[in-house]
Amino acid sequence: MRKDYRLEKRKYVVGGFVVVLVLIFIIRLFELQVADSRYKENADSNAFLRKTVYPSRGLIYDRNGELIVYNQPAYDVMMIPRDVQPFDTTDFCKTLQISREEFDKRMADMRRNPGYSSYSQQTFMSHLSAKDYGRLQEKLYRYPGFFIQKRILRQYNHIAGANILGNIREVNSRDIERDDYYRSGDYTGDLGIEKSYERQLRGEKGVEILIRDAYGKIQGRYDDGRQDVRAISGKNLKLGIDIELQEYGEMLMQNKIGAIVAIEPSTGEILAMVSSPTYDPTTLVGRERGKNYRELVRNPYKPLYDRSIMAAYPPGSTFKPTQGLILEQEGIVNLTTSYPCHHGYINGGLRVGCHGHESPITLKPAIRTSCNAYFCWGLKNMIDRRSKYGTPARAFEVWKNHMVSMGYGYKLGIDLPGESRGFIPNSAFYSKIYGEGRWSANTIISIAIGQGEILATPLQIANLCATIANRGYFITPHVVKEVEGDTIASLYKEKRYPTIERKYYEDIVEGMRMAVVGGTCRNASFGDVEVCGKTGTAQNPHGRDHSAFMGFAPMNNPKIAICVYVENAGFGATYGVPIGGLMMEKYLTGEISPQRKYLEQRMLESNTILYSGVKKH
Repeated sequence: MRKDYRLEKRKYVVGGFVVVLVLIFIIRLFELQVADSRYKENADSNAFLRKTVYPSRGLIYDRNGELIVYNQPAYDVMMIPRDVQPFDTTDFCKTLQISREEFDKRMADMRRNPGYSSYSQQTFMSHLSAKDYGRLQEKLYRYPGFFIQKRILRQYNHIAGANILGNIREVNSRDIERDDYYRSGDYTGDLGIEKSYERQLRGEKGVEILIRDAYGKIQGRYDDGRQDVRAISGKNLKLGIDIELQEYGEMLMQNKIGAIVAIEPSTGEILAMVSSPTYDPTTLVGRERGKNYRELVRNPYKPLYDRSIMAAYPPGSTFKPTQGLILEQEGIVNLTTSYPCHHGYINGGLRVGCHGHESPITLKPAIRTSCNAYFCWGLKNMIDRRSKYGTPARAFEVWKNHMVSMGYGYKLGIDLPGESRGFIPNSAFYSKIYGEGRWSANTIISIAIGQGEILATPLQIANLCATIANRGYFITPHVVKEVEGDTIASLYKEKRYPTIERKYYEDIVEGMRMAVVGGTCRNASFGDVEVCGKTGTAQNPHGRDHSAFMGFAPMNNPKIAICVYVENAGFGATYGVPIGGLMMEKYLTGEISPQRKYLEQRMLESNTILYSGVKKH
């Protein structure tokens, strides 16, 4: 009998098909039982409650070891929706002192949260008071599916430095997307060092594994806690801030708009950084945070706007020392070079006014008297010197590069969010406005005295002062002095050298000393301390001029360099100088001498915010 080869082949086909099916089943079983953890997680979620343990947030101290920011416990009402069983909602609402309408709204809002899952922990209510917590704790067994989560809130020993410290807030969807550390209901730093040092301050979360019975009731810790993960506390920070000096600066700036920045020249550490008007940092803690934050945002004086690093102002005559340095470095002037001042700079039909003083005048007396004409003539002789630079545009680029090396025109890199770069134009900027080759020094002469297009932050002005105090170098200004168990970035340790030789800084120092001894900065003088200073009166097209001052002390081995900027306050000598002098005296001597108490009282009682133009006083 002949073999049917077709039947023989069909046998192998059927066998192969069976083998393929078996393999598919085996692979799928492997995926379900080994590779895919979802079913295990669902089973585990019935037997275990993995409770997040939030770490203690790092503490914040001032430079003298004074505790500024610490933690206090807070309690959130949490729930796992699938575990919630029917309960007495009226009693629940009464216990938490909320209405039924608020209960329903909270439940609805929770379901709309990104990443909501009925299997995962959800925040029903944040920031229970100690009284509410105690009342709920007694009755918690009546509300299956609900539990209490302990968290950390910030507390403050001093009502000062809100712009430096920042605050913490609940994370949003963007925070969660950017960093898988966060889950819905977590908190993160918002503004100030709470934001810029968030990773160091927040620590690492822990996990507590609780076991529960078939009815969902907690029976205790799984494996006696041996499988728990311990939370690791955040790192403590020590600031360069002197909190007493910070408080004093905020007192002096009451009823004023502006900023104070004080730096220790040898280290670049910020000693005080005042932004006025300011706000009470405790208002952004607790259940009322959202409401208080909205009020601060709507406040016409913008207290959340950190004027010390964000505001870009015309620096006025505080800019003149930079011009003296550049003119000497470029060989345009020396100590014997003199220029005329006929109550101002007069050239080619152009006039820039100036007050009365001796004429002609040389560099150091020009700084002492804050002569506009001297620096205008100096800039003209540099920008229009074709024999050296070829064109005004090339000369201007040399000028601009010197300015950038001194910390102007770009962010300095302070360890706080939101720093402004100010503004230093380049030659292309003017060529675009006036046409290439169609402008000269007289076209832009106002920049010689810190006006026109020039803008600088109070931080940049204070940093210039620290550079002069150091005779030719600065360390990038920074707020944080030490991080517990860690080091600060090398940026905040390395010296940065501008393109100006040291010997020229000595000339500027002497000119600034002359300004205090017998010039525009007399009110900055105190005791036998040799103070150096420079006033600034910045023209303001929108109202009264701004009052500015920069200074440092002592003249040799300086301990503090400062910038004061008061909006709409008139001459630099009227407000900038006295406030700057009082701040330096307070820091160096610890008190204000009886002979200068009258000056302190005048600054404390004065009100310049009236001239701000804001429709609220």
